[in-house]
Amino acid sequence: MTKPLLDHQALTFDCYGTLIDWESGIWDAGQPLIAMSGRDDITRETFLRAFAVAETAQEAATPDMLYPELLTHVHRALAKEFDLKSNSELDQAFGASVPHWPAFPDSADALRVLKKHFKLVILSNVNRDGFAASNRKLGVEFDAIYTAEDVGSYKPNPRNFSYMMERLASEHGIQPDGILHTAQSMHHDHVQAAAHGLAMAWIDRQRLSEGGNWGATAEVANRPTTDLLYFSMGEMADAVLAAA
Repeated sequence: MTKPLLDHQALTFDCYGTLIDWESGIWDAGQPLIAMSGRDDITRETFLRAFAVAETAQEAATPDMLYPELLTHVHRALAKEFDLKSNSELDQAFGASVPHWPAFPDSADALRVLKKHFKLVILSNVNRDGFAASNRKLGVEFDAIYTAEDVGSYKPNPRNFSYMMERLASEHGIQPDGILHTAQSMHHDHVQAAAHGLAMAWIDRQRLSEGGNWGATAEVANRPTTDLLYFSMGEMADAVLAAA
């Protein structure tokens, strides 16, 4: 039986795709590469799908690489995939683009509501500096922040979830049964959250549950069943207010 929403102690968040609109950020950051090559046949959807493949492969190949450098490599891979002309300046600008990725319009208001009822925790695939820049757009102070830089691997590596759970227990007294993992990505988050026995809230911004597309996220053949489903952070905040 699904635990009542307000009975959880902590919400552990994926950031990019859930709180930060990484797909718009990725697409915007790719425009200089596309424009320099004078191409008009590359759509947002095809670019994001290629990004999903390249990022997944790079994270698996270089788990200890910091995210800005990893994005630099991904940009080179995208240029090769689409037969585009790139250079080190464009590659590095894409790698440094995370601070420019926008927050979803509902994220800050929703987080302020949730902060009144839960501990808020980040489990992110970026580096500390990258998240710090994004955090300034989110309007709250998180109770704990765990990044790929801290762990030395990228989600969906199970180490990232084990790391988070161990530290929440030892440093904050929060046991796994008090956690509600809140995320958009099936690939990066919910598969491993399910494997670790965590309760899950799916922020289905892509509306995959209604037949939407995977965007910048690698596809998952067998999606785990989540405890709660919302289409935005605003919906989740409204559910908390209604239950309070």
